[in-house]
Amino acid sequence: MNQKERMLNGLPYKAWLDHLGEERDACKAAIYEFNLLKPDERARIPELLKKLFGKTGKNIWIEPPFHCDYGWNIEAGENFFANYGLTILDVGKVTFGDNVQIAPNVSIYTAGHPIHPDSRNSGYEYGIPITIGNNVWIGGSVVILPGVTIGDNVVIGAGSVVTKDIPANRVAAGNPCRIIREITEEDRKFYYKDREFDVTDY
Repeated sequence: MNQKERMLNGLPYKAWLDHLGEERDACKAAIYEFNLLKPDERARIPELLKKLFGKTGKNIWIEPPFHCDYGWNIEAGENFFANYGLTILDVGKVTFGDNVQIAPNVSIYTAGHPIHPDSRNSGYEYGIPITIGNNVWIGGSVVILPGVTIGDNVVIGAGSVVTKDIPANRVAAGNPCRIIREITEEDRKFYYKDREFDVTDY
């Protein structure tokens, strides 16, 4: 197995070997173009993301600036939206379902390094995939760590550090992120805390 194959299989690998550096450089060039779009060029955002990502739905939007390692190791479903400052370290695969919304300054890290200094100083690192389900809302400045799966319909509160899986239909928040409560049908009538919708077209 070469280093790229090791990386994609969640095994320890060295990031500067087997042309991985060149692949990251190609991604940096694409990201540079994306992040420097002029205001009157913003219509190109979906086109550039569809070229960069491994797979996308028809509707995709990320507000620049955005950063990732490879791009081709990210898959996004339909109606993907991310606000300013999204960072994805996609040495492991990152998969988003449909209708995912991401607030500003969210960081998604599949990458990690060994705990012991001798192991870490060897240059080996790893990437463990992250999966985010359908209809998920991730609050501002959330950090999601390697290996996490977030289920469908989850809301992650702002500032959370997600270290473990979050099952479907939950509100979770904190550092480390913990389940606060289940999402129920009663929640449908509120748009913010105890404030009820004054519209019915949803």
